[in-house]
Amino acid sequence: MNAPVALSALSLREPDLRQPDEVARIEAFVRSSEGSLFHRPAWLLAVERGTGNRACGVVAEKGGALVGWLPLSVVHSPVFGRMLASSGFAVEGGPLANDEAVAEALCRAAEELALRYCCPTVELRGGTAPADWDLRTDSHCGFVCDLAADDEAQLTAIPRKQRAEVRKGLKNELQVSVGTSEQDRSAHYAIYAESVRNLGTPVFPRTLFEAALDSLDGDILTVSHEGRPVASVLSFYHDGAVLPYWGGGTWDARRLRANDVMYYALMNHARERGCARFDFGRSKTGSGAYSFKKNWGFEPQPLSYASWTAPGADKRDADPTSSKHAARIAAWQKLPLAIANRIGPLIARGLG
Repeated sequence: MNAPVALSALSLREPDLRQPDEVARIEAFVRSSEGSLFHRPAWLLAVERGTGNRACGVVAEKGGALVGWLPLSVVHSPVFGRMLASSGFAVEGGPLANDEAVAEALCRAAEELALRYCCPTVELRGGTAPADWDLRTDSHCGFVCDLAADDEAQLTAIPRKQRAEVRKGLKNELQVSVGTSEQDRSAHYAIYAESVRNLGTPVFPRTLFEAALDSLDGDILTVSHEGRPVASVLSFYHDGAVLPYWGGGTWDARRLRANDVMYYALMNHARERGCARFDFGRSKTGSGAYSFKKNWGFEPQPLSYASWTAPGADKRDADPTSSKHAARIAAWQKLPLAIANRIGPLIARGLG
């Protein structure tokens, strides 16, 4: 067990993520601390290039050694205002430290940084937060399980009812392709944009997906029917796990069971790439996506999200299930796809 860090000897500062040596040092700390993909400066910088939201953070040092890191994105939305997110456009993040006192010190430094960047809110996606921050453990759950030994074992590991859906899809003469070419990227973005419009959500700018693919270990798996792409997922690979991160399907995908085939194919593809775990990401507790992942045999694990609001400021409400946003979502679902794709990225780049 590591000895507690004496806070009197602790130095906190905002690193310059435009300096390669600084980035490399933090990347090494994330690896040695078994941090998530979303703790990596490479993620923050991809988000910055893809959305314009500044990459920053706080490092904690003792005796010249790095002992803590809090990745942050300065997110600005014309709808929801400004915030510091740890991490921007991520499902994980929060202070990375092996000492709770250091983690709390990082959060206190984030409060000061938020005021400097005129952000009335700080959001943490995981990690230790000070006791006076708002904490929620009932809003989202994560879903992770081990991959099976081979294709047949993977199919057998899927619960019976869901396995039947996969088998139905496998009979539909669907084609599966994997790559990162311009064709792969275009097909994925078109499908994803249609999928989120149908859910009433503005689509992220394509530049975000481009920057993430160009900076991180990832690829796109697409399922087609009669030569036409109907389902596609952009996945990342980190620390022995595959993370299907941005995925969706057209209306035909449901009829063809293309999404079911897509995730089964991704499990097999990830195992061939050397992965041992399938990280299905987070879902809103009780949502349709939550139930879908449970149907695959994944056990939901509650996630802890914390937030700080500057004195005198209103609490940020970007919850898509909030009654405040219900009318906006309903209206967005009715937009023609061409219009939604044109104005959606301008809004979504601020959702963070």
